[in-house]
Amino acid sequence: MGWGKAPRWLRGVFPVFFTFSAVPFYLMGLILLYLFAFRLYWLPLFGGYSVENVPEFTLVFWSDVLRHSLLPAASIVLAQIGFWALGMRSMMVTTQGEDFMLQADAKDLSGKRIFFRYAMRNALLPQTTQLAVTLGHVISGAILVEVVFSYPGVGTLLLRAIRSFDYFVIQGVIFMIIITIALTMLVIDLAYPLLDPRVNYRKT
Repeated sequence: MGWGKAPRWLRGVFPVFFTFSAVPFYLMGLILLYLFAFRLYWLPLFGGYSVENVPEFTLVFWSDVLRHSLLPAASIVLAQIGFWALGMRSMMVTTQGEDFMLQADAKDLSGKRIFFRYAMRNALLPQTTQLAVTLGHVISGAILVEVVFSYPGVGTLLLRAIRSFDYFVIQGVIFMIIITIALTMLVIDLAYPLLDPRVNYRKT
């Protein structure tokens, strides 16, 4: 969206994404629920899986779980995508003014190579770090979204544990979130050398 040679229709998508970011999680969930579940009947209305299915490790059950998770996940992603788009666009605009971009353009490299190898690769670095930080919010779950969809998520489990003063469950959920964020940060730290050649973990 911040690339000067991008198609015009792609730049026009940014206002739509930014409008989505102004809509709260739960309201986005209600809109998606009305459109895709109540009107079009494409996706289920509520729950984590269909009542006629028995939880088991089969392809049929897990495909049903996936169908039930699409709308809650989409409501969270669409409500955040505007901020991600704004941040990525700003980083891309900043990257285009760097000296290595001017050098790549002076070497008459192809626009595709400049975009993927020089611009996007460097603009992704802060966004990659932000992804790991935001994952804690996604894992804990937007409780109101889970309430809208009657989805048995981690946020709902934590809310019930707080209401019933079940400290062991509260500690378990928080510990799981901490471990998840720590593992994600570890994976991203290991992936950083693939994104930025200047980063390496070899002993000097």
